[in-house]
Amino acid sequence: MLTFFRQTLLVITVVATVVTSTAAPTIPGLHNKHPLTELETGELLLDELRCTACHSRQGASLLPEKTAPDLSDIGSRVSPKFLQQYLASPSAVHAGTTMPDMLTTVPADKRDEVAQAITQFLIAQSPNQFQSDTKDSQPLDLDSGNNLFHTVGCVACHSPRGPDGTEETQDGVVGLGHTAAKYSRQSLKDFLFQPKRTRPSGRMPDMKLSHAEAQSLADYLFSSRSDGSDSPEPFSPQMNLVDDGKKYYQQLNCAACHLLKGMPAATKSIALSELDPSRGCLDPSNTQSPRYNLTDQQTDAIRVAVLNKQEAVTDQSLVAMTMTAFNCIACHLRDDYGGVTPERNLLFQTSEKSLGDDARIPPPLTLVGAKLQSNWMKKVLFDGEAVRPYMLTRMPQYGTANLAHLPDLFSRLDSIDLVDLPIPNPESNDEQVRAREKELRAAGRQMLGSQGLYCVACHNFNGKPSPNNKGMDLMTSFQRLKPSWFYHFMVDPAKYRPRIVMPASWPGGTAIMKTVLDGDTHSQINAIWYYLSLGTSAADPAGIQTVETKLAVSDTPRVYRGRSNVAGYRGIAVGFPCEIHYAFNAETGSVSALWRGEFIRVDRSGQGSGSFNPTSQPIALPQDVSFFAMKDENTPWPLRPVMTKESPVNPNPLYPKNVGYQFRGYYIAANSIPTFLYRSGDIEIEDSSTAVINDENEAFLNRELRFRSPQNQTLWFRALTGKIEAESDSCFTTADIRFCVPPTRTLLRPLLRPLLPPAANDETAQELLLHLEIPAGESKLNFTYELLH
Repeated sequence: MLTFFRQTLLVITVVATVVTSTAAPTIPGLHNKHPLTELETGELLLDELRCTACHSRQGASLLPEKTAPDLSDIGSRVSPKFLQQYLASPSAVHAGTTMPDMLTTVPADKRDEVAQAITQFLIAQSPNQFQSDTKDSQPLDLDSGNNLFHTVGCVACHSPRGPDGTEETQDGVVGLGHTAAKYSRQSLKDFLFQPKRTRPSGRMPDMKLSHAEAQSLADYLFSSRSDGSDSPEPFSPQMNLVDDGKKYYQQLNCAACHLLKGMPAATKSIALSELDPSRGCLDPSNTQSPRYNLTDQQTDAIRVAVLNKQEAVTDQSLVAMTMTAFNCIACHLRDDYGGVTPERNLLFQTSEKSLGDDARIPPPLTLVGAKLQSNWMKKVLFDGEAVRPYMLTRMPQYGTANLAHLPDLFSRLDSIDLVDLPIPNPESNDEQVRAREKELRAAGRQMLGSQGLYCVACHNFNGKPSPNNKGMDLMTSFQRLKPSWFYHFMVDPAKYRPRIVMPASWPGGTAIMKTVLDGDTHSQINAIWYYLSLGTSAADPAGIQTVETKLAVSDTPRVYRGRSNVAGYRGIAVGFPCEIHYAFNAETGSVSALWRGEFIRVDRSGQGSGSFNPTSQPIALPQDVSFFAMKDENTPWPLRPVMTKESPVNPNPLYPKNVGYQFRGYYIAANSIPTFLYRSGDIEIEDSSTAVINDENEAFLNRELRFRSPQNQTLWFRALTGKIEAESDSCFTTADIRFCVPPTRTLLRPLLRPLLPPAANDETAQELLLHLEIPAGESKLNFTYELLH
């Protein structure tokens, strides 16, 4: 093992100093402290430069295939002038791009002509046109954009910027000097908000920006434009050039990387294993192949990969290659590689400085497979779950398809000495077991509180704030962590998090508290683990105080996020001046409660994480997922798992994801009304509601759903549950609500809860389902809830 790291560290030193031309393709991870051998570096370059788009290779690609950007609507996103210049000479316009120069085979005096023709073709096949900025448009909110750029994580792959917004010159980063010439502010904002829509490979990840944040960043990136000009005006395609462009697109085999409808890729060229690595793309003097402007070291690494038969890849190598390809190593340390560089260290910030560096530097990934539950890793990687609100750097979202292999890899690779922390059953018939349960429950509560180790002095608990530092909520521990890792970490925190300010309560394995459970280390940690397993049923430890505050709505709608009995763990309350309010369960994508009167009570003043409850009796709606692709009308609706005091552990923590749902955040429009963003399968949904009271004092919530689908498909929407009566084909009532929808196919059927015994099911309970035919492209559905009381 030591020999391996000596060899790979030598490669690191070489690669980190090889860049001699800003025009060379830039893979940011290869410029950080990576552990790849020259062979592995070459294999990574074969993937990242899309060599396998034209050349077949022996065996499967080591990483999920990197795909090129989607060009189907490029005419609306990219300035025509920039697109033409980029096609004529990619690296000259965007230094460091991984797009090769495809016009090397074209005579020099024809390059601009060919580039113009392809540009005309791409614009003509785009359904929308590029909208340039107006002359009087000025950058907005640059301070927010500057702060976001330098704190949320952009500088992991891009250069920090000076006070005037200009890029600092650095090797190994993706330059953004071309950005203002390429986009309009609107198209850049749209790209930053949902980058994977056009770049599904995730090398530009989703940074979980709100609409306002994406706009601030776009404004900030435009503020460095030096020529003071507006974006180029759009132009109308010339059909003769469009036809020529289509021909060139086919001749140059652009479809090998960029798939367009009706444009098939050519048959693959000679296999990689049969290539002469001194010729073709790897020959800098060759004018018959695409040109990448490779550095000598990049060329050498690719040649090594081409000449050496691909061997079986170890799990360790695949993890290292994945973390290098996606540049995870810019923020995370694993074993002896990766980690924040000294040059960027101070750019990682926190809102809780008293918690030390551990509150601002992303956690190490050494032994992460032994630390985190596999389900939790998937929540972090694919659902944007976060437990460190004080850490300003965000965990990017790279897409399920790109990192789906990581959780299992980590779990196979990482291990730690197993420790049994048994969870006693409080309902056991065994008196000894029940007595042990009560003993552990009391001991765990005492040790967490101010009469014990006082963990809640620095940690929030069950959504309630700590009286001092606002560290990670302890209640997430049981969901996130594996018990053996929890035990070893509690015994020696600094061993696993060297920067941590958490004190050692069992130094050398010996308990400092001798009065609890006879000072037995294992029993004390077992007690804390069991207490945390109780979830929301766990009583607050001493030192945590609940401060209930009533929130009101003034003359504009108000939004509050927090836990709630009516909206789940990720609840969002939306209040309106007309005193009609609703709750949205972001965990499942459902409007889960409606009520009239005052807004909400929260467990502490101000905004942020906490708990809320309606001030009046709410009308409860189902909190299960609202959308599902049923196979037929007899398919049971997938119901969310329900935890109880007796069974506090979630039996299906990935329930929403397993049925195709993923929350994407929300944005607040100019009218202060939020729009929730989520997916059901591959359908993107925007969900917004407005409350009104008419002249007859009838209260309505008008809800609009906007769909974006890549294809025609069917989706079912679950509108109501309970005892439902059909007033007409489009209006249905319960005791509390009248639901009306435009004419559509509906299904009113008995509601069955298969997890309950048959006798526990209410024979009168029903569910109302809407059968939605979602067309390809964009569509919408409007309907209303009328509150009857």
